[in-house]
Amino acid sequence: MRQALVALGVLALSACATPARMHDEAQLNQIALGCGLAMGELIQDESEKRLLLTMRSDPSPQQRVCVARWARKNGLKPVFVNIQYPAA
Repeated sequence: MRQALVALGVLALSACATPARMHDEAQLNQIALGCGLAMGELIQDESEKRLLLTMRSDPSPQQRVCVARWARKNGLKPVFVNIQYPAA
């Protein structure tokens, strides 16, 4: 009986682990603009499909929340990369 419950639990968890879907550049740009970011500031790397990378210097809390909500809703993990550009 215990083995059957463990097997059932493993099956239930594996059903939730769907592969991440790649979003095209146009979709990511639409989300970026909707969250107050610039085009090209949201990327999804093909080698790490589950990560949604935000490439922006100091995003606002509202921008972070917007990106994080969309990412989670789409089975992605939001990652915020803080870019510091050198002073010219």
